[in-house]
Amino acid sequence: MFRMMHGLLLIMTLLTYNSCQPTSGNINLATNGSSSYVIVLPDEATKNETKAAKLLQEYMQRICGASLQIIPEKTYQEQPSIFIGNTEHTNAVAAAPLKGEAFFIASDKRDVYIKGGSGKGVIYGVYTLLEDYFGCRKYADIPVSVPVSKSLQLPQQLMDKQEPAFLYRETYYPAAFDNEYLEWHKLHRFEDLWGVWGHSFFKILPPKTYFSTHPEYYALVNGQRQPSQLCLSSQATFKAVTDYLRTAISDNPDALYWSVAPEDGGGFCTCDECSKVTKEEGGVQGPLIRFINRVAATFPDQQFTTLAYQYTAHPPLKTKPAKNVWIMLSSIDAYRHEPLATIASAAAFRKDLEGWGAITDNLFLWDYTTQFTNYLAPFPDYDNLQPNLQYLKDHKVKGVFSQGSGDTYSDMAAYNSYLQAKLLWNPALTTAEITDEFMNGYYGKAGPFVKQYLQALTTTLHTTKTLLDIYGNPVNNYNNYLSPEAIDQYSSLLDKAEKAVEGNNTLLTRIYNARLPLEYTVLQQSRFFGTEKFGYLVPEGNEYVVNPRWPERVKKFTAQSKAAGVKELSEGGGNADAYQREWETIFARKWISSLAFRAKVALLHPWAEDYPAKKEQTLTDGLQGDKDFSINWLFIYGKDLVATIDMGTAHTVKEVQMNFLQDARHYIFNPTDIIIEISNDGNTFSPAGKQQTTPVAAEEYDARINNFRFSLPALQARYVRVTGRCLQTIPAWRDAAPGKKAAICCDEIYVR
Repeated sequence: MFRMMHGLLLIMTLLTYNSCQPTSGNINLATNGSSSYVIVLPDEATKNETKAAKLLQEYMQRICGASLQIIPEKTYQEQPSIFIGNTEHTNAVAAAPLKGEAFFIASDKRDVYIKGGSGKGVIYGVYTLLEDYFGCRKYADIPVSVPVSKSLQLPQQLMDKQEPAFLYRETYYPAAFDNEYLEWHKLHRFEDLWGVWGHSFFKILPPKTYFSTHPEYYALVNGQRQPSQLCLSSQATFKAVTDYLRTAISDNPDALYWSVAPEDGGGFCTCDECSKVTKEEGGVQGPLIRFINRVAATFPDQQFTTLAYQYTAHPPLKTKPAKNVWIMLSSIDAYRHEPLATIASAAAFRKDLEGWGAITDNLFLWDYTTQFTNYLAPFPDYDNLQPNLQYLKDHKVKGVFSQGSGDTYSDMAAYNSYLQAKLLWNPALTTAEITDEFMNGYYGKAGPFVKQYLQALTTTLHTTKTLLDIYGNPVNNYNNYLSPEAIDQYSSLLDKAEKAVEGNNTLLTRIYNARLPLEYTVLQQSRFFGTEKFGYLVPEGNEYVVNPRWPERVKKFTAQSKAAGVKELSEGGGNADAYQREWETIFARKWISSLAFRAKVALLHPWAEDYPAKKEQTLTDGLQGDKDFSINWLFIYGKDLVATIDMGTAHTVKEVQMNFLQDARHYIFNPTDIIIEISNDGNTFSPAGKQQTTPVAAEEYDARINNFRFSLPALQARYVRVTGRCLQTIPAWRDAAPGKKAAICCDEIYVR
């Protein structure tokens, strides 16, 4: 890439375009609000060339008031000109073809030349002129910031040639749903490039349409055809897929790529032929690559993509992807507190990346830059974006889908999108350079304090040695980088940010939005703390009631979330109104007194380390769980719940009550049966009650809380032991991977 220094050019432009006097070494494009220049297009201009010319015309008028005429090259009469696109004059300046969406901005002593390669390269050139040389900015899905000056200048003898580091560039945040933002920052949308995208087997052959009449299209699992994946050795499947694609390609001839990729999950075919190929190729990626190669050979003029993801992550042992097949790898298993190049959790990904790179040059990456379980959780991976993209570029990756929160607002969404957009075009830029420019432009005088807030988040993340997980939970970070003490520190910095822009409602709103993740964390953690300090409950007599400030606090959070554009609080989860309703349910729930409140608990089997809650004390902290299994539920994986509660002294026990969670989506099932035992010495236990549960109905994925009560005939006991037997085999309809076990979740054991 050949380009003059961005910083020097920007400084030169800012110093000169406000001057009314000609400056040596500069071209005067406009003086005192008028211009002698015209915009020259090729005689047969393309759609993109015409759009680029109109954009330049519009923004020059907005900047300096001058209205430049757009003319075809055949009417050009040696007047001062800005040549746009593939004109003869532009080709005389630089005749060499431009690669892909590359462009150049050039000038001689009088005229200016902007030319692009394929696609929207010429439009990118105009937007770069507006940003790097005229001082315009498009920070988010908001109006462009346009400086106003009667005079406009550009350096003479300029040659700014830029080529994208990646062929495909997408940052998936709300700003990127704005069409001008997309073009301004040289980004793509998968909807515009792919005829079929992502996990596509069932987009091509939906089971609801075909499974009953053509079960042979689908995977053979445990001896039965199941609508979990496709059978890739079946000639019938191949014909059905190619028939679909033939029609789809005809209907959408402009699509650049077509995805033929497995569904998200397991259940791959184990028929004799698929199993044979799987063995030969070292995994289920074998049948997949052989299948997509056959499809690609049927349509040699088309480009196909598939996913190297989870079960298909490893490169095959024998078969190489065809020349018109692109492999999209996934970095889903990596934690995010360190760069992909060094973090231990990405070791398998790095090995797979090198393995695929050894057999194909066609590599894309599906990357992740948000916490999908809690979009509003502070997620300080900001400093890793630049080294990650540079690492990917150095390892032959040619395209990146950087998956954020989609069209819903999330932690630092505007900043994340802006930073990623700049780095996807040129990962050699520094995060500090981009950050400073964004903070000062988007937040004004509050920018330095917002920057300090992000630095404090990142520093505390590292000093507390916290794992940053895309499927984490801010509740679990209550004792590290999101501790109440740390949140107080962060809040004080945002207080300073608010004070710096007092009276400016636009900038204040942006600070309020930046603060939303902290408020969300406080609210979520208050459910966890419950009756303790920082909890939503406060003592009243011998019981606990809702903190009277909390309902109003939740309402304020809900209103601010909606104003910020929060459409979902998690991937596939509820919106701000649903969150309000969750809290209203919690507020209406009367706190239940229990003989076991804060009693000691001993477990036979340990809790799951990924979802620790309050460990064994989760069962006696006085708090009920809701449908989110990661808060206030004791999560035990693959083992029975065997919990012995020591109430300290003997009591007359008349009732034992508890809830179990049913959430098949996360492999959480009711116990098969529940047993209650009591003891006075903690060694000898007597049975006191037993219930068998009803097996879950087929295809039931909605989370549900099930209550179980046991009435006892006024028995004396100090110890109560509750056993919930874990489901031994996950139902076939849930389609579990080999070795996957069921989990059991209990929230609180009440003893009366």
